[in-house]
Amino acid sequence: MGLQELDSSNGALLPFYDPDTNVVYVCGKGDSSIRYFEITDESPYVHYLNTFSSKEPQRGMGFMPKRGLDVSKCEIARFFKLHERKCEPIIMTVPRKSDLFQDDLYPDTAGPEAALEAEEWVAGQTAGPLLVSLRQAYVPSKQRELKVNRHSLLHDGRSTATSPASSTPNPAGTGSTGSSRLSAPPALGTGTVNDERVLDGL
Repeated sequence: MGLQELDSSNGALLPFYDPDTNVVYVCGKGDSSIRYFEITDESPYVHYLNTFSSKEPQRGMGFMPKRGLDVSKCEIARFFKLHERKCEPIIMTVPRKSDLFQDDLYPDTAGPEAALEAEEWVAGQTAGPLLVSLRQAYVPSKQRELKVNRHSLLHDGRSTATSPASSTPNPAGTGSTGSSRLSAPPALGTGTVNDERVLDGL
């Protein structure tokens, strides 16, 4: 149906096909990149999408089933890249601004239960996979509540100015006692506490 030239390496190819999104991922043993293509019913049938590249080559590659992905973060594929002494997870996601469940990315997928027993398959029977929905695994993001405190600094300034202690003039007109009565440190202090509370709520 289609011919796509990848590279001139002689390493074995490890293809992984996702029937839910019609995307095939091609990993080369000893290569350091993952190429993925979209398969369609119209010519040219195979459409190149992108290439994931890293520094270290892979000795092997594993593929997580769809029901093991994080659907809340629009994760469509998760690979396990085998290095010489470690196994590195490679996560591929689709950027979406919506917080709703993405039906186009997660249609009903194959479940863990087998559709046929071994004896039924040997007898010649055939059946499609038993599909399950991933909607139950979706966890919406928590919306943080914004709390607004209506107790403003202007209100504190008025209450301080109309209080008997602040309205009494200083007989001397000068001095530390008179200046402290006309200023409003308590209002500023109260406003600072309220602002911190709102920031904590954000």
